[in-house]
Order: sequence, then structure tokens, then C-alpha cells
Amino acid sequence: MMLRVLFAALGLLCFGSAGAARAQTEDCHAGAEVWAAQAGSNAVSLHTLEWTPFDRAEWGWETYLPLVQRELETVCGAGTSFFAERLAAFQNARGLPGTGVFDQATFQVLRGLWQERRPFVMARVGGACPEPPPIADLAYLVEAEEHADRLTRLLRRDVLEAYRRMAAAARAEVKVIADDPELLQIFSGFRDPEADAARCAQQGNCDGLRRAVCSPHRTGTAVDLYVGRLDGHGVDSTRPESRLEMSRGQTYRWLAANARRFGFVPYVYEPWHWEYVGG
Repeated sequence: MMLRVLFAALGLLCFGSAGAARAQTEDCHAGAEVWAAQAGSNAVSLHTLEWTPFDRAEWGWETYLPLVQRELETVCGAGTSFFAERLAAFQNARGLPGTGVFDQATFQVLRGLWQERRPFVMARVGGACPEPPPIADLAYLVEAEEHADRLTRLLRRDVLEAYRRMAAAARAEVKVIADDPELLQIFSGFRDPEADAARCAQQGNCDGLRRAVCSPHRTGTAVDLYVGRLDGHGVDSTRPESRLEMSRGQTYRWLAANARRFGFVPYVYEPWHWEYVGG
């Protein structure tokens, strides 16, 4: 019974008001007689899996759990039978062995799906670098929308309007966000390519030259949102422990579950980075 209460609570954190209704009807322990072993494996690997999903070693996959839950359309925790059943269905549908156990091969398929939803990435795969929007298509943020760590002033006009709708919904649905005006503030929006390259050269922080050559921020559709931080780390620290701390917060969990409603998709490696695709 205590586990049911816990997972229902996690559902509320991850999915906002829609998740609350689903958590009340979803039996996270359905199929326990079939999926118990897989659920146990996922519960352990959530914190102990030794793997390299990107460029450095990580332990566990909890950082990615909110996005995985969204993809599987479940609020159930990683250690539940229903999560294992949904994961197996996902694996089968994409030509993977339907084990119901999270592994690196499954993550790579998920990562590919998330990347394909980013028009900027698909343009880069095709060898193109999207041009910045005309200045007339850009609009100014107001001071309350800017995070103190790194001021930015502009976004494409339709993106800014969508961001404002999303932030208003988050504050209406999640008390923690409503009580802290810093959460969901923007610390990077539109970045002029020439200025970005100059700053990169000055700071020696070129992210493998990607920021200097072609950043998604040049499109005016990418936003870096403050979702919390680990003590002693920056708002955009990519250290595994920093990203994990962000992913555990109610702000990121709400975004993972709800940002798509407002036309935003994630960059899985950076919990703070979201891109507008419309919809």
C-alpha cells in the first residue's frame, strides 16, 4: 500500500493535473506475476547501471526517467510491473527484444526519437545550419522572465508567447513553481551567431566548437530554463550529479510531462534546454 501511495505521488509530480487523474486509475502493479523480475531489475539498475549514454560514465538512469515515462505514457515508477510491461511493448514495437528491462540499446532508440523531434538537429544531419530569424520576428523578454545568472533579451515572437502560456500553466498546476519566481526563468534565448562565436573565443568555452559554428539558440526557438541546481554547480552544469538533481525537481518533471502541450521538445542531455517546434 505504501508503494502505491508513493508512485501515485510521483505521478502527480511528473504529470501535473492530467497525471493526477491517470495516477488514480493506473494500477502500477498490474501484471506482477509476469513482470516482477523485470521490475526488480529496473529498480536496481535505476541507480546502479554503469554505462556511457553520452561522453562520460554515468551510474543509473534516473536522470532520464521522466522522459522515458512520458514516452511510455505511464506515471508508474521504474520498479513497477506496469512500467516493465509498457517498456516491453515499446521495445517490441521498435524491433528490440521485448524484455521489459531498461538497457542502453533501448535508450539509444529513445534518444533517436527525441532527437528526430528537433528540427534543428534534423537540419544539421542534412548538412544545413538554420539561418537566424529576421529581427522583426524577435520580441523582448520582460525582466521577470530573465534569470539573473545570464541575461538574455530576445526570442522569436511566437516562441515567447508559447513560453508564457507554458510558464503560466506550470505555475497554476505546481505550487512549488508558483511559489518560486526564479523557476522557469530563461537564462539563454536567442543568441546572435557572431556574438556567440566571439564570446566562445573569449571564454574558451566552445562546446567542441558547436556553439561557435552553429547553435540552436541562433534560431530564436531554443530556451534554457532555470529548473533548479545542485549546490555549488551552475544552472547549466553537465556533470551527472547536477543533471540528476535537476531531473528530480518538480519543475523538470512537469516539463517532461507537459511541455509538448505547448510545442516544446527536450534536449535529453540538458534538463534546462527546450526547443519550440509548434503544434
